Amino acid sequence: MGRVISVFLIAIVVVLGVVFLKRDAVPPQSPVPDVYGTSKSSISNDWFPKSKNPKNAESLNLSAKSAILVDYDTGNVIYAKNPQEKLPAASTIKIMTAVVALENSNLSDKFTVSTKAATIGENAMGLTQGETLTLEELLYGAMLVSGNDAAVAISEGISQSEDAFVQKMNQAAGGMGLFDTKFVNASGLDDDGKVQYTTAFDLVTIARFVWEKHPAFRKIVSTYDRTIDANQNHKAFELYNDTNLLTTYPGVKGIKPGFTWDAGWCLVTYAENGNKKLLAVILGSEDRRGEMITLLDYGFAKFGIKIDHPGLDL
Repeated sequence: MGRVISVFLIAIVVVLGVVFLKRDAVPPQSPVPDVYGTSKSSISNDWFPKSKNPKNAESLNLSAKSAILVDYDTGNVIYAKNPQEKLPAASTIKIMTAVVALENSNLSDKFTVSTKAATIGENAMGLTQGETLTLEELLYGAMLVSGNDAAVAISEGISQSEDAFVQKMNQAAGGMGLFDTKFVNASGLDDDGKVQYTTAFDLVTIARFVWEKHPAFRKIVSTYDRTIDANQNHKAFELYNDTNLLTTYPGVKGIKPGFTWDAGWCLVTYAENGNKKLLAVILGSEDRRGEMITLLDYGFAKFGIKIDHPGLDL
C-alpha cells in the first residue's frame, strides 16, 4: 500500500513540474505592442508628459473642456484640466495625418486627387479631381488652410483608401502607447454614426513626436503663406496659415487649430521664448485664442519670462 502511495505522489510531482515548465516557457507579453510597421521605421516615443495633473497649478478659469501645458524639453506638466477626457478634436487630427504621411512616404512623392478628395467639403485648399501634387504640397494645404481635400488625397495616395490609412493612424497611436485615442478619418470632420476622439494628453504627445522628429513638419506649420505655382499637373494655389497667434504672439511657431460643431474650438500650439519651449493643447474652448494666450503667459511666467504682447491682452 505504501509503495502505491509513493508512486502516486511521484506521478503528481512529475505532472506539476511539466505544467510549470510549460507555463514558464511562455514569453511575457509587452504592454505596448509594436504594431506600427512602416517602410521607414516604427513609431516609438520616449517622451511623455510626466504627470497628468500637476500639483500646485493655479486655476486659470478656462472655458475649455480639456487643456494641457507642457515643458517641451522635460515633459513636465505645468497646467492641466481634464487632460485624459476623451473628446473630438476637429482638424487637430490632421497632426496625426501628417505623422503617418511623413513616416510612410517622401515629400517628393506624387498623388492624384480623387473625386472623393475633391468633393469632401468644408475647409479645402481647392483641389480638382485628376490633379497631381506632391506630398509636400498637399501637407501645406492640409496644415495651413486645414484642407480636408488635401488630407483625403494624402490618405488615398499612401494607402489607396482613407479607411486603410486610418488603420495606420490608429496603429501609430497604439505604437506610442496612446490608448485613449480613436481615429475614424484623416480630416477630423465630424462623421455621422462614428465616434472619433483623443485627449489633450495624447494629442500633446503626438504633436511633440512629429515636431521633434520631422523638420519638414516644423517648416510647414511655421510658414505664414505659401504660393504653389501652376504646372502641367495642377493649377496654382495661394495658401495662408490660419493657425491662431502665429504672427501675433511672440515666439509662437505653429501648430494647428481646429473647429467642428461637435468638437468646438481647438488649438495645439508650440512656442519658445528665452530658453524655454512650451507645447499646449486646448480642446472644446469658447475662446481658443484668448485661452491659449492665458496658458502661454502662465507657462512662461513660471520660468520668469514675461511676454509683452500689446493689444493681445484680453
